[in-house]
Amino acid sequence: MIDRIITGKLLDMGCKFPIVTLTGPRQSGKSTLLKSALPDYNYVSMEDPDSRLLAINDPRGFLKTFPDKTVIDEVQRVPDLFSYLQTHVDSENREGMYYLAGSQNFLLMPSISQSLAGRTAILKLMPFSHNELKLADLALETSNEEIFHGGYPRIYDKRIHPSDFYPNYIQTYVERDVRLLKNIDNLNKFIRFIKLCAGRIGQLLNLSSLANEMGIAVSTVQSWLSVLEASYIVYLLKPDYNNYAKRLVKSPKLYFYDTGLACSLLEIENASQLSTHYLRGGLFENLVINEFVKAALHDGQIPRLTFWRDSTGNEVDLLVSVKGKQKAYEIKSGATFSSDHFKGIKVWAKLSGTKPEDCCIIYNGDRALSISHGEVIPWNELSLTLFS
Repeated sequence: MIDRIITGKLLDMGCKFPIVTLTGPRQSGKSTLLKSALPDYNYVSMEDPDSRLLAINDPRGFLKTFPDKTVIDEVQRVPDLFSYLQTHVDSENREGMYYLAGSQNFLLMPSISQSLAGRTAILKLMPFSHNELKLADLALETSNEEIFHGGYPRIYDKRIHPSDFYPNYIQTYVERDVRLLKNIDNLNKFIRFIKLCAGRIGQLLNLSSLANEMGIAVSTVQSWLSVLEASYIVYLLKPDYNNYAKRLVKSPKLYFYDTGLACSLLEIENASQLSTHYLRGGLFENLVINEFVKAALHDGQIPRLTFWRDSTGNEVDLLVSVKGKQKAYEIKSGATFSSDHFKGIKVWAKLSGTKPEDCCIIYNGDRALSISHGEVIPWNELSLTLFS
């Protein structure tokens, strides 16, 4: 098994809370991680009909059978169990009693907030980060390869080609999860909606444009986006709200949690296609920003990430809040560095009073540089600089 960076945090939280909840995209490795990190724990999956029926029909009997040190997987399938868990852990008052796992955030989080608030730590496991692949000696040679393959563990564990993995993943997700999360009558239309979202990676979210192209109401677009967010398919990067005496863009940008999934939705069949693809820049930007998202989540933090764009077109792709101050990153998919890459950052830095050491360019080259305007970082060395 490939070591996961989140493991230390997972075990640490088990020493502080009676329950630890691990969520994240389907097939991101939650079950494998919990079994590996907690070998002395019982493992029960609510996918198993017998276990699920016992938990539904006799929750007290279920907890008597598994009173302590138990992993309960796909726990969102038995929502009534949460109230009994609350009573049980309160009476026992011990840490590390249960680890819960689930991928359907729409179903999981309401039950946690109602019954287990204050009793559980909540962690999120994403697909492999570049750093995890590098530490396992599985890092791919080029950014195009990494964009195309994405980070889902099964691709690397079972050596499955992305074109075989992702179409099946999408079909399973739509047929299984979407049916449970929302009453969407036309699933083919929903798949088309996801594909349209993939075509807007790195762009400002325009709800009206999506609604017009799909022939649906803006409210339906908002509802469907909430499904994609709750199931860890997409996320929205919000604009920075520090005005700095400038009129700012207020719309968020749209990104995918996994670039391999996005490539499949865009019908990209191999990594070489990316070199000339119209979304090459957006996908590279998505790949880089995902590393910041994963680094934060796998450390148990909330990603404090925004972007900045003023009304005259000056822009910074990513602002990262670290220990009370912001670091600025401009992301360029080209392999050649130019001092012009600092144009937007210099405008922002002057307005915000940010020093050059907190201004960075991340690019597709292989040479790190320190210049008067800031730092220049190759994309594959990014793991060395995250949140430092």
